Amino acid sequence: MSGRRPGAGFLKTALLVSVLAGCGGGRSNERPLDSYTAEEIYKKGELELETSKKPKEALVYFQEVERLYPYTEYAKRALIMQAYTHHKAKEYPEARDAAQRYLDFYPGDEDAPYALYLMALSYYDQIDDVGRDQGITFQALQGMRDVIETYPDSEYARSAMLKFDLAFDQLAAKEMEVGRYYLKQGHYTAAINRFRVVVQDFQTTTHTAEALHRLVECYLALGLTDEAQTAGAILGFNYQSSPFYDDTYRLLKGKGLSPEAKGEGWLRTIYRQMVKGEWL
Repeated sequence: MSGRRPGAGFLKTALLVSVLAGCGGGRSNERPLDSYTAEEIYKKGELELETSKKPKEALVYFQEVERLYPYTEYAKRALIMQAYTHHKAKEYPEARDAAQRYLDFYPGDEDAPYALYLMALSYYDQIDDVGRDQGITFQALQGMRDVIETYPDSEYARSAMLKFDLAFDQLAAKEMEVGRYYLKQGHYTAAINRFRVVVQDFQTTTHTAEALHRLVECYLALGLTDEAQTAGAILGFNYQSSPFYDDTYRLLKGKGLSPEAKGEGWLRTIYRQMVKGEWL
């Protein structure tokens, strides 16, 4: 997963080839880089990035532009391209460092939203599967939130919102995975704690219907019928077309029960919020 490259208007392959030809062609016969202009070195870096299978080989050019021609327009472009190149090479900490330096030096520049988005993306692209530690997911969420709140009108805000929702869903998936494990082991109280987190904190994710169904299973196993019926009532009101509701309905009917709000536990509060709209 990655974002749009910055400075797309500067990348013209035909022009880059002609520049390289004028500079002596292959690397073995080239003059030292400090004999080229900032523009020539920058464009050599872009061509390397465009044509090489090893993104890191372009880094030396962007780094040399910044070293040899500091405080120039091309030095600024080269810095954001360092961040992009590190990210493309899956060197995520280095990508964040370069993007942060860009934001420190050029906080008001037009590519500042991209730099902030790239920092968030460097966390997001490390999210693999729900079995891994979720610390990276929390960092991705915070990074995407920063993009949305800092640059709400930028072209990156919409992508950040989508990725925020996906990362949020990832956290709920982790809670569900652990909850299912506890349920399978017969540790019902531990399982309830996990499913409760999903119902309370991750209501907008795709896992809420299953979490409610698993709560019904847990509470019935513990003989807590009021809680089981209330979870079933919430499930029926919000997710009646879900196959999880069909399973819940059969479970309750098998015990001579029905989906309805009972008792005054935490689920009754959720029922008032989600069904009655009583949030206060």
